[in-house]
Amino acid sequence: MSAPNVQRLCESTREKLKTATLRIEAFLNEYSLTQLAQSQDEEEVAYYKGFLSDLRHLLVFSETSSEKIGVLLRRANFDVNSAEDTLYKVYHNVINSFFYPKNECYAEDGRYAYTGQEAIRFRRQIAAPAREVILDVTKTYEELRDDLDYYESDYLSQRRMSAPRS
Repeated sequence: MSAPNVQRLCESTREKLKTATLRIEAFLNEYSLTQLAQSQDEEEVAYYKGFLSDLRHLLVFSETSSEKIGVLLRRANFDVNSAEDTLYKVYHNVINSFFYPKNECYAEDGRYAYTGQEAIRFRRQIAAPAREVILDVTKTYEELRDDLDYYESDYLSQRRMSAPRS
């Protein structure tokens, strides 16, 4: 990919990550485990612990990636190789962290993507604020996934083919 295209992709990725992190951070600062798991049922508490843990990981991955991209963009000479490596990591750390959360509190059901309905399905009925934060950032992470789709497989294939043979 050409340097100007990679640079534009880095700029748009950084903006999208900033938008998502602001929303997630606001939610995590406002709501606690006791506010979300109001019944204090053991299963419900465990669910929300996992949910909040996944959101914290996503926030850290997103913020770290945004900062790395910011450093790349501020350099006098834009380093395309470093930028592509960073975009690859955004796809594999951030995007996968959102769509495949470790605690599996929600999952994407692709069958709904074409119907205009929300594709995110929660494992159980959850509090409205928790549901809203995920649904609010879903569009951003879907756009990032579409933008960075190249870095899922083509990027690694290109790297392997261009690597020197021993």
